[in-house]
Amino acid sequence: MRRSHEMAFGSEITDAGVRFALWAPTATDVTLVVDGADHPIPEAGEGWRRATLPGVRAGARYGFRIDGDLMVPDPASRFQPDDVSGLSEVVDPKAFAWSDGAWTGRPFEEAVIYEAHVGTVTPEGTYAGLAKRLGDLRDLGVTAIELLPLADFKGTRNWGYDGVQPFAPDAAYGRPDDLKRLIDTAHSLGLMVYLDAVYNHFGPAGNYLHTYARTFFTERHQTPWGAGINFDGEESGHTVRQFFIQNALYWLEEYHFDGLRFDAVHAILDDSETHFLAELGETVRKTFPGRHVHLMLENEANQARWLERNAAGSPLMHDAQWADDLHHCWHVLLTGESAGYYESFADKPVERLARCLAEGFAYQGEPFKTLGDHPRGEPSAHLPPSAFVTFLQNHDQVGNRALGERLSALADPKRLDLARAGLLLAPQIPMLWMGEEWSASTPFLFFVDFAPDEELNKAVREGRRREFKSFAAFADDTSVIPDPTEAKTFTDSKLDWSERERSPHREVLAETTRLLALRRDVVVPLAKSGYRGAEAALPRPDVVDCTWRFEAGTLRFVANVGTGEFSPATGGERVVWTNAPDGTGGALPAWTGVFFTGPAR
Repeated sequence: MRRSHEMAFGSEITDAGVRFALWAPTATDVTLVVDGADHPIPEAGEGWRRATLPGVRAGARYGFRIDGDLMVPDPASRFQPDDVSGLSEVVDPKAFAWSDGAWTGRPFEEAVIYEAHVGTVTPEGTYAGLAKRLGDLRDLGVTAIELLPLADFKGTRNWGYDGVQPFAPDAAYGRPDDLKRLIDTAHSLGLMVYLDAVYNHFGPAGNYLHTYARTFFTERHQTPWGAGINFDGEESGHTVRQFFIQNALYWLEEYHFDGLRFDAVHAILDDSETHFLAELGETVRKTFPGRHVHLMLENEANQARWLERNAAGSPLMHDAQWADDLHHCWHVLLTGESAGYYESFADKPVERLARCLAEGFAYQGEPFKTLGDHPRGEPSAHLPPSAFVTFLQNHDQVGNRALGERLSALADPKRLDLARAGLLLAPQIPMLWMGEEWSASTPFLFFVDFAPDEELNKAVREGRRREFKSFAAFADDTSVIPDPTEAKTFTDSKLDWSERERSPHREVLAETTRLLALRRDVVVPLAKSGYRGAEAALPRPDVVDCTWRFEAGTLRFVANVGTGEFSPATGGERVVWTNAPDGTGGALPAWTGVFFTGPAR
């Protein structure tokens, strides 16, 4: 099985040679340079430059000289062996022989996601290193790996959100075929693989689009990163939209990813009649009708409109949104923290948790204190649980802390036991942050590598410390905050897999594995039978009682997050899990809970 995605952008190997294409609407003169030789690249209309060169082979290095001066890489490069400012490499995508021709993915209800940063999830920090751990993840009960962004970034270490080459997997982790081999291996083990894609901005180093395609951006829209990407420009909008839509199709087709997670889509500003997110989702659905392809959003705006289902219950555009609201509720209850956005959940954490469990969003149009009481969110109770990806931790919630502490370093283990079960046995799509399955002790810190640009490194370093100056713990001394530009900050974030064999990590791993087996055997069959609705109640201000109804039966979660004992009323339900001392869930002391199943109703 050989795969490639043909597109108008970048370099393509054809029968006539290699076709090179660059969209450079604001450049006066463009010269194609291949292996040191100059070639004219004529205008082809609407800002395009195209040329086909016979005799060029895979492995050739090329770039574009703009207006007789600046040499730039291909913005649609398939590989950047010498980092973001080096020459691009011609890649033959059909050189890799896939063995997963029969693989069509898995239903989303079966997804148990494991979010991982390739550079720190293993000591090797490579695709090959992660491939060695796939068997462990399968045995844990994980069914999908979600990789942080791979788009080529400046330097050798980065979270991935500073990428500037969206089509080129970063060379720090291996070559393109190494990534394909990782995905092929995952599929052989029954594991799906998702990729985090960033379509709202480019990183601060190595983006040359401004020099020859200024209309790729627009001052009409302002984002946290400056001028917005021009998704709705009258002259440029179509090409810009296609650049990213083709990028999504490229990852799904050429690399056979099973889905994509789109970063911070609330920052994709588009006044078109058809929003970019709608076109993106609809295009993917039409392109891969015979595969399970899952599309997930990060969206602070809580816009249920992108998650709508058809009459058969299938997503019209996107499958799910990361459920930040549910995370915030659990975090407040587990840690007592109320600073920043947690303030909007600290007033009624139990009530808001109940709503999240039953309806998805805690805020569905109500005033949001963190936004100056501006309304946030849209009604979501009609959506099935599979429209929400839930988590207790992720790269943001850990890595954006000054010291990168994991939740296991902040919360009482007994409380965390209840929250872990509440995450893994509820019918939403659960996600674990790498190492969470054994309560890893290593932090996950913020790290970058912009060398030799020391001015940019300095700006990042000082900005990081300035960000936390307002926190009481760092008001007098920010020097304890790790320097994000030092290599040690990166290496300190690497997982220590040997911990899994030692107490107390060994016990946490065993319990996580047990919970995921229960999910597979009990929760997934219910979720796949068809969703009929949910309701949540607060029988006491510190007790949540949520029931989800499916065609094949009910699933009920009762959690006592207070101080006194609580005895839930039951009616012939079967206990699936409880951490109550009596083992029946009939009497729940503080910070214990129970999951029941029952007949359909």
